[in-house]
Amino acid sequence: MHLSKDAIGNRLQLERKQLGFIQDDFARLLGISKRTLAGYEGGTSDIGASVLARASELGVDVLYVVTGFVTPRSTDSISPDESVLLDNYRQLPTEDRAGVTKIVTAMSAMAGNYQVGKR
Repeated sequence: MHLSKDAIGNRLQLERKQLGFIQDDFARLLGISKRTLAGYEGGTSDIGASVLARASELGVDVLYVVTGFVTPRSTDSISPDESVLLDNYRQLPTEDRAGVTKIVTAMSAMAGNYQVGKR
């Protein structure tokens, strides 16, 4: 777990981008200035609980932003295809799981979507 302002700011920025917000719109929805948001994302300012609460309402995984650990998702939120994939993955031996993880991580990175610990 990395709690530095830089790490928290980086994760906040990743969440904002993943949700498709530009800084101007995100700051406005949070009720803060773009400059304040830039301070949070740049690691020069501490983000408060009230801003994090508003961010959560916009879809930000606040646990991830603060701790680096992803909030577990309900199995109700995965598609049937994802469920089959997960079931098949769970049936693999440990050494094969590691290989699958490396392959999927590399493919996601090539697509520009990879984020450590993300959904």
